Amino acid sequence: MAKKKNLKIKTERFMTNVIVVMISQILIKLVGLVYKIYLTNKEGFGDAGNAIYGSGYQIYALLLLISSIGIPSAIAKLVSEKVAKDDYKGAYRVFQVSFYTVGIIGFICTLILFFGASFISNNLLLIPEAELTLKCLAPSIVIVALSSVIRGYFNGRNSMKATANSQSLEQIFKTLFTIIIVELIAFGYSNDTTLMAAGATLATTISIILSYAYIYIFYKKRKSVIHEEMIQYNDNYIEENLSKTIKTILAIAIPISLTSIISSINKSIDSVTVIRGLTSFMSQAEAKLQYGILTGKVDTLVSIPLSLNTAIAVAILPYLSYAYERKDSKGIQKNLHMAILVTVLIALPCAFGMSIYAKPILDLVFPNANAGANILAAISPLIVFSVLTQTINSALQGLGDYKTPVIALIIGAIVKTVLNFILIPIPSIGIYGAIISSVACQFIAFIVGYIALKKMTSLKLNRYKVILRPLVSVIIMSIVSYIFYCIIKGFSPTIALLVAIGIAVIVYGLLILNLHVFSKKELQELPLGNKLVKFMR
Repeated sequence: MAKKKNLKIKTERFMTNVIVVMISQILIKLVGLVYKIYLTNKEGFGDAGNAIYGSGYQIYALLLLISSIGIPSAIAKLVSEKVAKDDYKGAYRVFQVSFYTVGIIGFICTLILFFGASFISNNLLLIPEAELTLKCLAPSIVIVALSSVIRGYFNGRNSMKATANSQSLEQIFKTLFTIIIVELIAFGYSNDTTLMAAGATLATTISIILSYAYIYIFYKKRKSVIHEEMIQYNDNYIEENLSKTIKTILAIAIPISLTSIISSINKSIDSVTVIRGLTSFMSQAEAKLQYGILTGKVDTLVSIPLSLNTAIAVAILPYLSYAYERKDSKGIQKNLHMAILVTVLIALPCAFGMSIYAKPILDLVFPNANAGANILAAISPLIVFSVLTQTINSALQGLGDYKTPVIALIIGAIVKTVLNFILIPIPSIGIYGAIISSVACQFIAFIVGYIALKKMTSLKLNRYKVILRPLVSVIIMSIVSYIFYCIIKGFSPTIALLVAIGIAVIVYGLLILNLHVFSKKELQELPLGNKLVKFMR
């Protein structure tokens, strides 16, 4: 067989991919915040517009879950396994079959949403104004489904650039078109709330189409190289019939989707139990207020570290699938150790920061509704366990274990439900019962997943590098930053918080380097790693 060419489809190191996706997630969050603030404060939109806009999204998200959630991870896993065997034709066949299968499912979901918009809005949502919103969103389902296939294929090739760039562009376009279209409707139709809500969702569909155009061009530019690979490695192709390929894809995608569904159910448990429990000793209005703090503000802030850690979860799956297929135990250990280490380095400062600066954070982000500092501080340990669970579940899926993440989350959900019913009605505990149950849920899911991962891979973590040194770093970082915060807050609490965060980042980074959390070899694998090594010298 001919020697492997220097292929043009560039694959990246694990940490390079992590940082690429992480930067895109930060950009997505920041840009997304702009259009959310704009819509909420827009005259004629406000809470009424958000109700129409948000209700349409609930149905859209459900159909999106059916059509494409789990597909990128499933395709990434299968493609990485084929690439590990140099079966590039098999990898491309997975892509082709997925593209048409998911395209058909997505198209059916688009038709259901478009032609069922009237029935859904009037009979299910009980918000007739949402009909036009649903129709405007409908075309985006099939486009997102097709985009997810292309993203999954390149993720499986260890190239996250397509995913990161397309998602970032989508959010930028979404923000720009939302503002433009809503302003035009407001000007032409005297701030009609229903039309503005529909215009905002139309902006979403346009942005998704433009994002798909980018990712499709990304794929087309590399198609000739893909065909060269298939010709060069044709002897390695293992033919499978169509039905078997579809079954294999769905056999992986469905359990991954179940993990996402159960995670959503976990979040919904509070909606059924919190107000019910609180009203046993307080008024309905007070109960709603506390529940609003928990879901509207605290959950939003706690979800930020999870968004950042998505980079780890997305990147680790294809790397582990590749190493597992090649029986590369050293590669598995190396990537697992790095993934868990980086997860800890993300989780700890976020947890400490939200605990220490709970009140100033709420004052800054929600100046007109800043209650809930104690709740935010109390829930901060949840960040550590939920982020670790996210990484471990993705690692297990990359290694072919799809059952454990589902079982772990089901056990966690049962524990959370029971604890909510027991703890929340106790007046001395109240809303903190929901916090205790959430932490317990994620802790159990983490322990079950970690035990399974350790058993499967004989994982040996360097406790000094993964736990002790990051913990020492974050404690020192917290003390130093808080001293600066206390010195400056008399002048301006907002400036004091921003300066404290900046100081924390610098101190934390220097401590991680000086305490040798990363070895010289690990540093060199980071973007600009050689420059970091020279800087340390």
